[in-house]
Amino acid sequence: MKANSLKRLYVDELKDLYSAETQLVEALPKMAKAATAADLRTGFEQHLVQTREHVARLEQIFKALGESPKGKKCKGMEGLIEEGEEMIKEDPGAEELDAGLIAAAQRVEHYEIAGYGCVRTYANLLDEREAVSLLEETLNEEKETDSRLTGLAENINVEAKDAGDAGKGRKASA
Repeated sequence: MKANSLKRLYVDELKDLYSAETQLVEALPKMAKAATAADLRTGFEQHLVQTREHVARLEQIFKALGESPKGKKCKGMEGLIEEGEEMIKEDPGAEELDAGLIAAAQRVEHYEIAGYGCVRTYANLLDEREAVSLLEETLNEEKETDSRLTGLAENINVEAKDAGDAGKGRKASA
């Protein structure tokens, strides 16, 4: 692949991530509001602050490239957010809702981890040293968020299971 075509791909993927992150800035407050577990709500609120930093880092990279971050809509993130919103609208029980929010958030994190891993590699190949550093920082934060979500899921998923088991017990004895 020619360097200029890799650079076009790099900029295109950065625009996709920029769109994804700006969509998340809109979605995370809704997820935080829907969460019933305080630690999950706090996690979404903290990730919103981080996501705003991710947007700022991407804007810094675009400025250094002399490119605009605008012009692309990340359909992948749009779909992931839409799935999360549908789950919230279904109005499940509190424990099930929190477990579902974690699942939706982890799908988002995995999508971002894949995207940031790719653009960091492209930046490295294109000798964009400052961008590599910024992208690596964001990639590490996305991985940390995924790990925290896994930790929350260990308790919340059990609570969802127990709530479901309790509901079955009531139905069986009725």
